[in-house]
Amino acid sequence: TLEYPEGGGHLWEYLNWALGLRAIGCNVIWLESVAANSPLAEVQVNVSTLKLRLERYDLANCLALYSSDETTPLDAAAMQCMDVDAAACADLLLEFRYDTPSHIVKRFRRSALLDIDPGLSQAWINKGRINLTPHDVYFTTGETVGRPGTQIPDLGLNWIYTSPCVALDWWPVREATADAPFTTVAHWYAGGWLEDDAHAHLDDKRSGFLPFLDMPELIDHPFQLALDLLPEDEQRIALEGRGWSVVDAHSVAATPWNYQRYIQDSCGEFSCAKPACLKLENAWLSNRTLCYLASGKPAVVQHTGTSRFLPDDSGLFRFRSLQEATRCVKQIVADYESQCKFARSLAQDYFDATQVTGVLLEKALS
Repeated sequence: TLEYPEGGGHLWEYLNWALGLRAIGCNVIWLESVAANSPLAEVQVNVSTLKLRLERYDLANCLALYSSDETTPLDAAAMQCMDVDAAACADLLLEFRYDTPSHIVKRFRRSALLDIDPGLSQAWINKGRINLTPHDVYFTTGETVGRPGTQIPDLGLNWIYTSPCVALDWWPVREATADAPFTTVAHWYAGGWLEDDAHAHLDDKRSGFLPFLDMPELIDHPFQLALDLLPEDEQRIALEGRGWSVVDAHSVAATPWNYQRYIQDSCGEFSCAKPACLKLENAWLSNRTLCYLASGKPAVVQHTGTSRFLPDDSGLFRFRSLQEATRCVKQIVADYESQCKFARSLAQDYFDATQVTGVLLEKALS
């Protein structure tokens, strides 16, 4: 997060976990890596920006820094942050990065990796594109990772499923106006490639949306995308020509509170998954979608594999085709008040950060 200060939604991926852990009584330390070749002035600006973001959640004084290069010293105190020595006093390192230097991970009594890109991360590790640092425990937010019959390589590791989570106290229900659009926030081009034995498949949000670009023409309700596309970008012009409203994600969602406001001013979410999620059938749900559900916003998202608990038509709708997608949106619009209640109930029943983090800690420390 330190090197992506304009990513309000990206920050919530970690905020929800941190706030959930704190809510159950944990002393949370927010540990960030500083690249060894980063200019000092740039690091200072990014640290100040991150602390400003965290201040609203009373986490600014919890920030700790370490250098990614063992031979390059870092004066964390000069930036009014803790160093890795202070962070290593923690009972558990809950790690979201796959390649944190082993000399950092080994400083902690116990470490757990939390895989938030299920399927794709295992595929990249299997191909040698990521060097996985060993941990004591491995968690994943993909239901099918490590289970019989999956296409996802288990890498010889015991993957423990944990649902993603949302800090419900920080995401209250908020009613939208009648003409509010279905929205989502995304990077249009980011994603890379997914390789198999014969082919390399482009894996970005644009590819996921291509079969569903006719949605605004099929349903009399507004759709809006918050994307990282400039007004003159040909892709943005093409989307607007097909009935999509497009806004700049870095303008409407640069801070965690602006991101939250954007979601809570929406009617609900409509989003497609990256192709890798469909190909690998990881049965994954994004943290962004949880934020919609917690806010009482029904979500219409692409089906990413058979789930043991996710519904397909109650608060959360998971579609496989354009026809199914249009039916789901129409069903929400026709029964909007009930679907909003279903959405919040789903977040409470399955994704409450206080419950999810409590179970994770018990497994990680056992």
